[in-house]
Amino acid sequence: QLQLVESGGGLVQPGGSLRLSCAASRFTLDYYGIGWFRQAPGKEREGVSCISGSDGSTYYADSVKGRFTISRDNAKNTVYLQMKSLKPDDTAVYYCAAERLGKCGVLQAYEYHYWGQGTQVTVSA
Repeated sequence: QLQLVESGGGLVQPGGSLRLSCAASRFTLDYYGIGWFRQAPGKEREGVSCISGSDGSTYYADSVKGRFTISRDNAKNTVYLQMKSLKPDDTAVYYCAAERLGKCGVLQAYEYHYWGQGTQVTVSA
């Protein structure tokens, strides 16, 4: 089955930038919808962004709109999340997930069929 591996997390200062990667193996990501989710200690998992596998449309949660950008590189079979103007509230474990119908427009975890292991992002001075 499809396997996803996140990378690129780490420690950054407030206002800094970081780029997360979600690399797929076994299958191509071209026709999957890909979502990014995050979960901070003691908080519910929340959807961050998604990109469709059909027309490439994107969606962003209000909390990250204007700061985060999702993109896809089909040649590398990888989806990226470029994060800028990072805030301490962005601190969380970030997960990528795949939706086999190629949809994007909602960010509900139960709609996604495959998940990566997560990568830690810490924003602190």
